This record gives sequence, C-alpha cells and structure tokens, in this order.
Amino acid sequence: MTSVAAYDDFAEAYQAENETSLMNAHYERPATLALAGDVAGRRILDAGCGAGPLFAALRERGAVVSGIDQSTAMLALARQRLGADADLRVADLADPLPFADAEFDDVTASLVLHYLRDWAPTLAELRRVLKTGGRLIASVNHPMMVNLTHRQDGPRPDYFEQYTWTDEFELHGHAARMTFWNKPLHAMTDAFTAAGFRIAVISEPHPTPAARDLFPGDFEILDTFPSFLFFVLEAE
Repeated sequence: MTSVAAYDDFAEAYQAENETSLMNAHYERPATLALAGDVAGRRILDAGCGAGPLFAALRERGAVVSGIDQSTAMLALARQRLGADADLRVADLADPLPFADAEFDDVTASLVLHYLRDWAPTLAELRRVLKTGGRLIASVNHPMMVNLTHRQDGPRPDYFEQYTWTDEFELHGHAARMTFWNKPLHAMTDAFTAAGFRIAVISEPHPTPAARDLFPGDFEILDTFPSFLFFVLEAE
C-alpha cells in the first residue's frame, strides 16, 4: 500500500480534506453508505479506516464497527473522533488480518485496494473474516479516469495495461504524494471471483445534488465522468 510514512506525514491535512471535499464527503462516502443500506446490528470491518469518517457514519446507523489502518497517525485521529472504546487496530491489508474466521457481516474497503499491486492475498483475507453471504463493499479509482487523466502526456494509453502511477499535490498547505496501481475492470472482477466473491453490484454513482452549489465547476466534471468505481461483492 501507500507507505505508512506518506499518510503519517499529512494525516491532519488529509483528514481536513476528507471531511468536506467533493470527492469524499459528497461523492465517495455517500455512495458507499447508500450501497451498504440498513446496517443496524451488523458487524462491520472498516478496512483502511483512516481518520474514521466512514466508521463514524456506520456506527451512527447502528452497526458494530471495527477499523484497521496501517498509519498510526491516521488511527490517532480516528481515536480522537471515535473515543477510547472504539475497536481500532494497526494492520496492513497486505498481511494476515487480526480477526477470526467469519467474524464480520460486512467489510468496507473505501479507496484502499488501488494501493495494492496484488489483490489476491488481501481478498482472500477479507473473504476469510466474512461470514458466508456477507458483503465486501469496495470503491477504487475508476480505470477510465486514470487512463485519461494520468496518461495524457505520453502515447495513447493502453486500457488493458496494469501499471503504477504517483500523484503529487498540495493538501491544505501540505505536500502529498500517493502511489497507486491501475487495473482494468476485468482484472478487478477476475480477482473478486477468484477469491470466492459473487459480484452483486457494480456502480458508477453521481455526486450528491447538494454538491452542485458547493462546487459548481468541479461538480459538472464529476457529474458527467466518474472518478471512482464501486462494487458490492457477496461472500460465497
């Protein structure tokens, strides 16, 4: 995944951005919660929980939530938000998870899988900790967005190529650098089915209507071309 140091270096800036931004607060998080639906009483693992905004929203809706992240700085911010009794643990999604078999009804993986080159070990672990019939609700960078946005300065991009790319930008006055792996859609779906998941939903949602007035220029771009791709996967 993105190195621990990367998120540790700009954890507070990332948290501030995540709270109110178009991409997170008015697009990715509402879409994930809509796909999750009624979660009251469900045991949910928030994989890659960061500073805990999705964890908090799921808990407010009645779920019993555990969160993992590889960044101790992000987890410290999550602890401030969620309280001392929140089940938060340092864990890397590339490694075995610190949970028993079939412990969860759902797993959310919000914008985390695209940090991984090889999804197979991670998906096997997520399947292991899910009950049969449980759901993995995942969002990733949309492969078409990645190809069009990040390969414009070279030859025509090969949609089927799997490659890594790094995004460098300023985040609330802090330099941020994130490295991702791009995969075509069939590589994602093949990985899901190989790990024992049935694909229930593939979604390309729009931003929330309220974002139109808050982000007038960027809203139109996002409303007509998706940045993220969403899946609901059922453990078989």
